[in-house]
Amino acid sequence: MESEDDMHDANDSAEDDFYSGGEAGLAASDDGDADYDFADHDSDDSAELISHRQQQNYSILSEVDIQRRQEDDINRVSTVLSISKPEACVLLRNYNWSVSKVHDEWFADEERVRKVVGLPEKHNEMPNDREVTCGICFESCPRGSMSAAACGHPFCSTCWRGYISTAISDGPGCLMLRCPDPSCAAAVGQDMINSLAADDDKEKYGRYLRRSYIEDNRKTKWCPAPGCEYAVEFVMGSGSYDVNCNCSYGFCWNCTEEAHRPVDCATVSKWILKNSAESENMNWILANSKPCPKCKRPIEKNQGCMHITCTPPCKFEFCWLCLGPWSEHGERTGGFYACNRYESARQEGAYDESERRREMAKNSLERYTHYYERWAANQSSRQKALGDLQSLQNDKLERLSDIQSQPESQLKFIVEAWLQIVECRRVLKWTYAYGFYLPEHEHAKRQFFEYLQGEAESGLERLHQCAEKELQIYLDAESPSKDFNDFRTKLAGLTRPFH
Repeated sequence: MESEDDMHDANDSAEDDFYSGGEAGLAASDDGDADYDFADHDSDDSAELISHRQQQNYSILSEVDIQRRQEDDINRVSTVLSISKPEACVLLRNYNWSVSKVHDEWFADEERVRKVVGLPEKHNEMPNDREVTCGICFESCPRGSMSAAACGHPFCSTCWRGYISTAISDGPGCLMLRCPDPSCAAAVGQDMINSLAADDDKEKYGRYLRRSYIEDNRKTKWCPAPGCEYAVEFVMGSGSYDVNCNCSYGFCWNCTEEAHRPVDCATVSKWILKNSAESENMNWILANSKPCPKCKRPIEKNQGCMHITCTPPCKFEFCWLCLGPWSEHGERTGGFYACNRYESARQEGAYDESERRREMAKNSLERYTHYYERWAANQSSRQKALGDLQSLQNDKLERLSDIQSQPESQLKFIVEAWLQIVECRRVLKWTYAYGFYLPEHEHAKRQFFEYLQGEAESGLERLHQCAEKELQIYLDAESPSKDFNDFRTKLAGLTRPFH
């Protein structure tokens, strides 16, 4: 395994290579292609496309896989350092489960490492008396009912069980448990937990130990999907951070948000914050309301005339246009639907700043709404496509095979098309977040980006239409269709440019 420093350098290198800050991951790569290209591939063979999808730089780990890897690491350290497995486990926990780090530190200064992690070089025995006094309850107990860590401080089984149970109830900190003697720092290993703790506590301790193997290791993370129990081991420095878990959830290894390539993590973070922040509420208030001249509460105009009455307890009546008291208005000032005072004051520039601020807020809100609606529309379409894909795999593919008299293995091109639709909807969704933050003054870059976005959207709509509407024709047929092979060629052809 790599050392932590090596992993850290590899992580930084990968992040620098793939995410380029302001370029937001849509900049051209070294060979001149954009990160998402539309180049044709020479072959449309489904097996080749599926094989291409399976080239991944990570491994999905089940609970059994985690336990096996954890035991393998403990055995390796135990064998190389000639120490017991519980001692090897203590060492690995203290060095974040990095085998190479343990080896480096141990061979550099074994005495210091032992002192830091609480592994006395010599195993001290309890007093060789028939009865020994417990250091917690001070009861004299038979030596056979007493236990001690490597330090030799004796405590009775009842006190040990209570001490361990309290520590486990307090959370994962129990993995760093030390001798109950206040002056002693000797580690309490898993062997003592297994021999002294109650069954429930042993099970809980085991869960904490497995979780620490994932959470303390910089090369592994839990899948962030709700309820998912898979973990992911990632190979640093391999380009893309996209991960697809066995639970079908796709996420970014770097930031653990949903997968968002080709947009960088910083842009995604800003966009998600903007969607949930109060800033857009304030923009809406500023763009669509005015403050009451008396109590300053924002008021939205929902009637046609300019006569506004503030809500109780204020009840101030004023003109919507000039914000002056309504008692000074009437026929001579323009009536209910105009205000001469406002027009004359506006010509003199009295309302320029407030009007400018309101106009800026309105434009900002309209611009944000434009991008957000399209971002949300692609998200909605993607969710529906996922549902359609599941329905296809559960029922429709078998029905289509029967109707068209073709084996299911020959219909994989349809599944591949739907997988491509799901992926392209995800990419298109995030291009709208990218476009929102693209600087207005970079006209050439924006023009090129919008061209690519438009081409991608147009091609995807054709693919989605074919996979959804035209496929239904063959599902509704009562006998094999003569032009089904033409449909196969068309759908495969529409799928291919996205690879």
